[in-house]
Amino acid sequence: MQGFILNLNKVKDEDLIVVILSRESLDILYRFYGARHGVINLGFKIDYEKENSAKSTILRLKDVIHIGYKWINDYKLLRLWQDFLALFYKHLKDASELDEFYFNLIESASQNWNRQNPKRVAIESYVKLLEHEGRLHKELSCFLCSFKIDDDISLLRAFLPTHKECSRKLGISQSAFMELFLNKSTLFLSDKEIDSLWLVLLEGL
Repeated sequence: MQGFILNLNKVKDEDLIVVILSRESLDILYRFYGARHGVINLGFKIDYEKENSAKSTILRLKDVIHIGYKWINDYKLLRLWQDFLALFYKHLKDASELDEFYFNLIESASQNWNRQNPKRVAIESYVKLLEHEGRLHKELSCFLCSFKIDDDISLLRAFLPTHKECSRKLGISQSAFMELFLNKSTLFLSDKEIDSLWLVLLEGL
């Protein structure tokens, strides 16, 4: 089976607890340390197997094959990718059930990560996630004061819309807001606005 590594925790003797998002589940697996093991890291896509182990109460991760991205050797792209995927661990770690949406969302993002500004890919993906979870607020009313927004819109964590004066964050035009929220496109956003929304995104999904 295939999945994306969302989290790694070292335990005794360099062993690892590995959290992997597969197509239908979030797998928490034990990986025993060994010289024959290939290198794995946060954000990697791997093919793997699970098996019972007498040495651990959780299933063992085995037969790992790294499925590389074309851009894997670009440090800047990889670092942004790892920051993005780390957000999914915090968001999904307590979920009892998962559907294919999350795997497919990350798969699509990985294919586009080097085709445009990766922060744009992440922001567009996040809006799709918010819509899937029923958390996308398209109404032009301020989350903080509840009054209508007639001018530029600032976005808080979870991309909640506010007046610039209420949140004191960089605003985006209403046309850019509608393009992002309705068409899942950052076309009308400047790179400065993208950098600002990326920082909002890093606050958590």
